[in-house]
Amino acid sequence: MSFWLQLERSPAGTARPLEEVMAAIPWNADGLIAAVAQQYDSGEVLMLAWMNPESLRLTLEEGRACYWSRSRRCLWRKGDTSGHVQRLVSAHLDCDGDALLLQVDQAGPACHTGRRSCFYNQLSDVGLRVMSSVPVPSAGGHP
Repeated sequence: MSFWLQLERSPAGTARPLEEVMAAIPWNADGLIAAVAQQYDSGEVLMLAWMNPESLRLTLEEGRACYWSRSRRCLWRKGDTSGHVQRLVSAHLDCDGDALLLQVDQAGPACHTGRRSCFYNQLSDVGLRVMSSVPVPSAGGHP
């Protein structure tokens, strides 16, 4: 029986060691897993990023979101350049282990555009609508 099927049938409180979980994650061909960041207290979905085993371990150990940048091909600690750090509140795997949900406390905007969330483009049957504007910088220079 697969690791994930065993967990499906397990009662609340069942625990497994991190090494066993990491080995069972079905990392994609690039060694990555999708990670959705959600504001812990409001439920707002902030962004989607990718994690490799090292970034996931660092996130869990440090309590701060660290991702794998596919474009730069390196680790990316959220907020290192912007100051908009994501403090980890809790981390969850979905039922078959192929997606992460990180509940975080987001300092400032999550999106590189300065918007609170990366999900500001709304789709419908007629097309796309931008739902929030880029913030106008204050006199202090940061949004």
